[in-house]
This record gives sequence, structure tokens and C-alpha cells, in this order.
Amino acid sequence: MSRYSYRHIFLFIILMLSVNTIAYGRTVIGRDDVNSILKRLDAELDRRTVYLDRRHEAIDSLKKEVNRNGISREEQLNCILQLGDSYKALNTDSALTFYHAGYNLASDNGLDSIALRFKLRAVTYLPLLALMTEASDRFESIDPEKMPEGLKGEYYDAARQMYFYIASYCLDYPEISDPYMKKSHDAQAKLLSFLDKDSPRFMLNQGEYFFYNQQHSKAQAILLLLLDRIPEEDNLYARACHLLADISKARGEHNAYIYYLALSAIADTRGATLEVASLQELGRMMYFNGDVSHAYDYLSTALSGAVECNAPLRIVQSSDIFPLIESAHKAELKKSDIRIYIVISIMAVLLIGLAVTLHILHRKNRQMNRMAMKLSEANGTKDVYISQFLNLCSIYMDKLTQFNKIVNRKLTTGKVDDLLKLTKQGKFIEEQSKEFYDVFDDAFLHLYPNFVSEINKLLRPEEKIELREGEKLNTDLRIIAFMRLGIEESTRIAQMLNYSVYTIYTYRNKLRNRAISRDTFENDIMNIKSV
Repeated sequence: MSRYSYRHIFLFIILMLSVNTIAYGRTVIGRDDVNSILKRLDAELDRRTVYLDRRHEAIDSLKKEVNRNGISREEQLNCILQLGDSYKALNTDSALTFYHAGYNLASDNGLDSIALRFKLRAVTYLPLLALMTEASDRFESIDPEKMPEGLKGEYYDAARQMYFYIASYCLDYPEISDPYMKKSHDAQAKLLSFLDKDSPRFMLNQGEYFFYNQQHSKAQAILLLLLDRIPEEDNLYARACHLLADISKARGEHNAYIYYLALSAIADTRGATLEVASLQELGRMMYFNGDVSHAYDYLSTALSGAVECNAPLRIVQSSDIFPLIESAHKAELKKSDIRIYIVISIMAVLLIGLAVTLHILHRKNRQMNRMAMKLSEANGTKDVYISQFLNLCSIYMDKLTQFNKIVNRKLTTGKVDDLLKLTKQGKFIEEQSKEFYDVFDDAFLHLYPNFVSEINKLLRPEEKIELREGEKLNTDLRIIAFMRLGIEESTRIAQMLNYSVYTIYTYRNKLRNRAISRDTFENDIMNIKSV
């Protein structure tokens, strides 16, 4: 009998013993365990920026390595792949940017296998940006029969994750969601045959496979074994804990369900992951348990991370319950008012209880002030939405410019002279730029209706900006508008307005010279309030 067979028999025996242990000697997770893990989660969330800073430091090191003199092409591509993987749970746009860059570089150098690996990584995360059709089309254009054997595991892993994301968008429509979920499960079943049977990835996918096939005890056994083998900040640890939470939910074990969701959220936090599901789901549970404060904290953190990560799926999932939490908060405020009136009545009759009553009121007011501050902070996320929208517009304008250049080159070879003349006039780019300006002007002035008058207050009387009839914003005001939205780089502004970087720099310098206070002009712009 081969070593491979002995190893599988040993793993099977361990698994069966674990199943029996869980079935007959299961440790019950009580309310004290839940309270303890929630306190630990709160402490880890307080350290969230520390973990994110560490992730960014590692990313900065990789960026330096990519541009190091003497680095080989293969080493450079490996660094780019690591950068994409580092960003995938931190900022989906950035991850896809590096995956696409790696794909283009590998393709240009004839490294087809490496290019395919980048393509698989990209299609995996396109659904997080709501690009489901594009992801599915790109993936289905890949023929698994023609790819190297060593990439088939990555192929089926990409299919598993991509189809799962697509299905998650459509959970309210089973007729759409179920076929995609089946594709995800089928891909996972095929994936298992390509993974090292002793690897953590195999154990996780095996546990997930058991769970989806209603073999909960086997799934729980292998997942608990996995938790003993990997560090807590590992993404596999977070996924394993989420699966254990799903198993507990299926069994009706309420405390265990919350416990493992919290443990998964801790792993996500320690791993500097912004695209999360556990914290989001835990926030919902806290709301349904009547813990509105924790629900708000967890869901607002999850929503903030989803916005920063630019993951529309998580944004939708986090934000749809916020109206319910707001209603609950108003109900709490109403109850507080009633209690205050009662206390005031008691104060009039029982002067001896005055000191105790004032203490209660003070405590309640502090709680309400904290909630009001958090609601005010949540309102500021609209600026982030606008920034993401502008980023997409920037990409769109860049693509139009590239398209114009390509057509121009083809025409210079002698093809279609009329079209060459049209592209040289730049009418296509001019029309698209005008449409972008109209959309941007309307959206921006909707949020900052007094923007023009506020800017003129910052300029010397003789330098005030006068708009022509029918004009909403001009070039000066659009540049200042981008600065108000936090877009400081002249290169990004130039890209979106279709000007050269030098032109933007000149405009900005002239605007500062027109200001009443040249040194504080840009800070004064940032102090302009929205609606």
C-alpha cells in the first residue's frame, strides 16, 4: 500500500474520531462565551487602523520591489501578482488594476501561462464591482482543456468564488441565484481533486463541500482541525469560522452562531480585510437581538470598509438594514423622552431622588450624543461615493482617449480618410468631455449649491469668477471642485478634464494668486460645506 493511501486512511480515522467527539462530547458555547468574544471583537476593531497600516507598509515594500533595478521579468510579475492579492480584500479597483497590468505585461512577453493566472484572478473579483456579465463572459472564454495542468486548480477556484459572488447578488431571486450557486458548488467539487490533500486550502474546501451536502458533523470536524493549523489573521481562518457559524445556524445553535461570526470578524480585522461578510452578518444579528448599539457599530464599520474597498455587493448588503436601525434608534429616543418625563415628575414629588435622577439623565444624554456623532460621520460617506464615481469617469475618459489614438494611427496608414479627418478634429473626445462636464456639474452643484458664491468669497473682488450665460461651472471651478472632493493630484484632474498636467498646474497656480489668502486657499476650499 502506498504512502498516499496510508495518509488518507489516517486522515479518515482522525476525521471520524472528530465527528464522534463533536457528536457526543460537544462543548456548549454559552452566553458568557458570546459576551467575551464580542468584547474581544470590540477591542480588535479599535486596533483596525494599526492592522491596515501594516498592510499598507507591506504593499509599499512590494511596489518598491517591482521598480527595483535588475529585477527579472518573472520576479517583477510575481511581485505584481502579490500586489493584486494584497489589494483584493483592501481595494478591489487597485487589485484589478494590478491584475490587468500583470496580464498585459505577461502577454507582451509571451508568458501565456502567467497571463492566464492574472486573467483568472481578475475575473474572480469583477463581480464585487457589479460586473457580473463581464466576469462570466471572460471566464467562459477560457478553455480548461487547453490550459496547463498546474493552472486547473486556480481555474476551478476562480469559478467557485466568481459564481458565488454572482449568486450572492441575486439571493432574493432564487431562479437566478440557484443556478450560479450550483455552478459554484460544482467547481468546488472539481477543485478538490487538484489540491494537496494535506493543505489548509483542501481542508477548507472539503469542509465547505461537506456543508453544502448537509454533512454538518464532518464539515465541523475538519474545520475545527483546520483552525488549529493556521494563524488567526489568515483569510482561511476567517472563512472557516464563517462556515462554522453557518453550521451552527443550520443546527439552531444561536450562541455558537454569534460566537463564530465574531471570531471570523476578528480574523478579518487582524488580516486587514475591508471586503467582509462576517461583521456585516453579525451586525444584523445584533439588531435582531435588540442590541441596536452594537448593530450600528458593526454595520457602519462594515459599510465604511465596503465603500473604501469599493465593493458594491457589500455596500448593498450593509446599507439595506440601516433604515430599520434608524427606526429602532428613534424608538429608543422616544422611550428615553418618556423616561425623562417620568423622572421629571418624580423629581417634583420626591426631591430626595434629585441626585440619582440627574445622574441617569446625564448618562442617557451621553449615549444619545455618541449615537448622533456616529450618524453624522455616516453622512460623510457620500463624499466617498462621489470620489468613486469620478474615478470611474476618469477611467472612461482615458479609454476614449486611447480609442481616439488607435483610430488615428490606423487612419494614417491610409484607411478611410474621412474618418481620419474627423478624429484629428477631436470632435469625439470633445463631445464625450462635454457630456462628462454636464453630468459632473449637475451632480456636484446638487451637493454644493452655493459653491460658486463660496469660492468668490475666497477671491479678491477684482478676481471673482463670472460665469457666461447658461454656464454652470467653468474650467477654474471644475478644478476647484475636484480639489474639494479630495482629488489633489494634478495628473488625475488632468486625466478627467482632458488637459495636460502642465495646464492644470498653471490653472491652480493662477487661482492661488487670485485668492485673498494665497497660503490658506486650498484649506479654505476644503472647509466649504455640502448640503
